[in-house]
Amino acid sequence: MPFEVSIAAEVVRTRQICHIPNVWEEERWKNKEAFRKFGINSAFIVPVAVPRFSPKDLDQGGILQIFSREPNKVFSPLELQVAEMFSRRVSYVLARKRIKVLQEYNAIKDRIGEHIFMKLARGEGIKMKDLFNSVIPELVEIIKIQRCALFSVKRDQREIILEAGYPEWGHGIGKTRSIDEPYTKAIIGQTGPFGEFEFEKVYPHFVLITDPPRSRLIPDDIKYFLATQQIHSVLYLPLKSDETINYFLTFDAQAQHEHFSEEEIKILVFLGMELMKGLRLERMYDLLHDSKNSAIALAGFVKRIQRILEKKNYLENEKLNHALGIIVEESDRLQSLFFLLFGEGKEAPVDITDVLRKRLLFYQETMKELKRENIQFVQDELKAGLVVRCFPSSIERVIDNLLANATQAVPEEGGEVAIRTYQQDFWAVIEIGNTSRVREEEIKRYLHGEEERKGKSRGLHICRRLVRNMGGEIGVSAREGFVMFRVLLPLMTDCAAIGPSR
Repeated sequence: MPFEVSIAAEVVRTRQICHIPNVWEEERWKNKEAFRKFGINSAFIVPVAVPRFSPKDLDQGGILQIFSREPNKVFSPLELQVAEMFSRRVSYVLARKRIKVLQEYNAIKDRIGEHIFMKLARGEGIKMKDLFNSVIPELVEIIKIQRCALFSVKRDQREIILEAGYPEWGHGIGKTRSIDEPYTKAIIGQTGPFGEFEFEKVYPHFVLITDPPRSRLIPDDIKYFLATQQIHSVLYLPLKSDETINYFLTFDAQAQHEHFSEEEIKILVFLGMELMKGLRLERMYDLLHDSKNSAIALAGFVKRIQRILEKKNYLENEKLNHALGIIVEESDRLQSLFFLLFGEGKEAPVDITDVLRKRLLFYQETMKELKRENIQFVQDELKAGLVVRCFPSSIERVIDNLLANATQAVPEEGGEVAIRTYQQDFWAVIEIGNTSRVREEEIKRYLHGEEERKGKSRGLHICRRLVRNMGGEIGVSAREGFVMFRVLLPLMTDCAAIGPSR
């Protein structure tokens, strides 16, 4: 029955004991079937109050009902005092329980924060896959999950992107889905209806799917996938940034979760907000890592200009024009990187061969400045017209990191850095290789990303993530003292008869 019209509401509101000598004559007590079963004839009701523990909390009120079989029972003052004492004891126990729960959840929060702090303290930056692998096990006290994923919402509000997941092998990182689906509308659009339904619970701050196969919100392809993974409940948490839902978190559990407490939801939202910070930090570290190379190069070419200008022949000096051209290109690239940092970059058609030629020229000049004349640059087949659609700075960053790794890996006695581009089916292929002494075991570690997990080879970690986000693949092979990295990117559909089969 509605709480507002009950005797309990009156007792909670007035905080006064209510004595009912005859429950059968009490009109406010509607449901009396239980009284007949247990032979109850009289009762009195004592208020129970639990104070709030923070300004954001609400006071909790309740009642303690004491029944008697004796008709028209008159409770003595001693009985009333004992009941009041028992009520205060119940309030104390409930408060202690509340404090214990808050302490446990605060401890979980502290452990989550500690994982992030430790990652930052090592000076190696944040990597989302490592953060997920270390933080998710902390949630075992709340929800025993099989999978967890962080999605972002594209700026145009048309698609969602899978940014990170646990475990990483069980997710298609970088994949997109349409935002025009029932579950995304419930999470992001929040158009309602809200409440508890037969197979799901939908509220503004969470969506809990209690029966995925029969839920009206889950698309058929996701239902099939959840069935193959034996997932019996799914929790979606929208994450707000500046009052806008730009991210949401999903939890897949084999257990049948029917309910989550308010504190449990708060903990999971806290996790989501920390993961959002981690994602931003990862991007910031990646961009700072890449901008460092450009800053070093710009400083070197400025010194070259200074030396050339001292000769006073700068108006007719071809070297000056060449150096100025490189400075302009690097300044534009640095500007693009920072535009990307603030989310202002735009995708565009990019000729990968043209970009590779320009970046190779830059590294040739850089190696001269660093007195690495022992490196020989070799241009093999360079096919024109290999156009992909991406952020221009993304493909530049991939090529730059691979060229930087290649030049650094060439032994002191010298060697080659070779480049090549060609078409393979509906893929544009970039190959960047270098002379290097590398063992088969090291190649396997690169293929499985073990060097990245050890905090090494951040440039390769950046390449993997960017290539994956562009819908491509990256691999590495070695033969006869030569290491070759191969990047496959989907050609633009306008440039191929049929689009890439992905």
